[in-house]
Amino acid sequence: MPKHISRLLILVVVFAAVAFTAKKVLTPATFYQYGHYRGAAVAEIASKVPKLQGSASCQSCHKAVYAEWSAGIHRKSTKDNVIQGLVVKNGPGCEVCHTGPAGNHPSREAMPLSLEDRVTTITHKHIAHPADVPGRNLMLAANDMSSLCLNCHEKLAARPKTQPQIEVASHSGKELCTACHNPHSPMIDFAAVPRPPYDPVTGKLVAVSAMKAGDAGAGRSVAAACASCHGNAGMSVNPVWPNLAGQHANYLVNSLEAFKSGTRRNDMMSAMAAGLSDADMRNVAAYFAKSRCGVTGGDKDKAKLGESRVAEAGCAACHSAGGIRGKGPAGISASQSWPNLAGQNAEYLAVSLRAFKDGTRSHPVMSSVAKTLSDADIDNVSSYFASVSCQ
Repeated sequence: MPKHISRLLILVVVFAAVAFTAKKVLTPATFYQYGHYRGAAVAEIASKVPKLQGSASCQSCHKAVYAEWSAGIHRKSTKDNVIQGLVVKNGPGCEVCHTGPAGNHPSREAMPLSLEDRVTTITHKHIAHPADVPGRNLMLAANDMSSLCLNCHEKLAARPKTQPQIEVASHSGKELCTACHNPHSPMIDFAAVPRPPYDPVTGKLVAVSAMKAGDAGAGRSVAAACASCHGNAGMSVNPVWPNLAGQHANYLVNSLEAFKSGTRRNDMMSAMAAGLSDADMRNVAAYFAKSRCGVTGGDKDKAKLGESRVAEAGCAACHSAGGIRGKGPAGISASQSWPNLAGQNAEYLAVSLRAFKDGTRSHPVMSSVAKTLSDADIDNVSSYFASVSCQ
């Protein structure tokens, strides 16, 4: 046999012996435990990453969110009110969204169960970023957020009737689910809607403002520029323009800011608001809020029909001082940031509702509500609010 052949065979034997020895010596005992890979690594990962381990595993790091979820319908819908791990039929736990459509835990590393096991990167849009960077936005994109809710709640023929379902076009259109719903506790609790407090002796509303109060006296001079449309004391000279007298100051300030920033558009009001300072806005809002409003009146027959439609549409949840589960003046809003409708011009209300319905004006709640109203409903509801007392 030629020498080069014998040397090659010897080399092959040596390599085979080294490989066999290495396999015996270097292969860990757990190699075949979970299949043809190092099983211990799988066990280590499974013990640390909160994937399909039950919602309770999220509590140590996410206490505030866990508390919201625990008090909400997503938690209460679980079977026997018991926290589920992987939920199939009994209601969504954390992992239904956070290891499913929304992706796994934000980190691709193990969950930080201790100071010795800290996450150093966060994965967002398939890119690993350093953790603990101030101002980093890790929320899903708007369309992704809506799609996540619709995975369970879009109305489909095959879905069980016990699962809340919506017709997207009529329920919310293009508005985000999170504009009205907290995803951890999505059911709107109308009993918790903020309401202005009452004086226990007189029964009258007590003025409340979340922002710095304006000076009504100083606002009188600012209001002079508004008189040609809204009257000297806030009672409009044209029924298609809104009355401002007796309106919540917070709502008026928010509206002026929206006109000034361009988030709400009106050729005349945008130009007027552009020249107002923050102090001007607060002052003129305080002036109109203290002005005495009056009932403008509406078609009596339409108003009677409108009263029942208001109840069906749920208007009382926001536009009644008592909210949907309490008693209070109709048309006097439950929050200082929402408009009073009592005594408002019927024509203006009808124009506004039609604008919300056709999309020329947009609001997360009102756009959805208006789409459920027919043209006759809009006329009736507008007449009702125009006919109720604003005092």
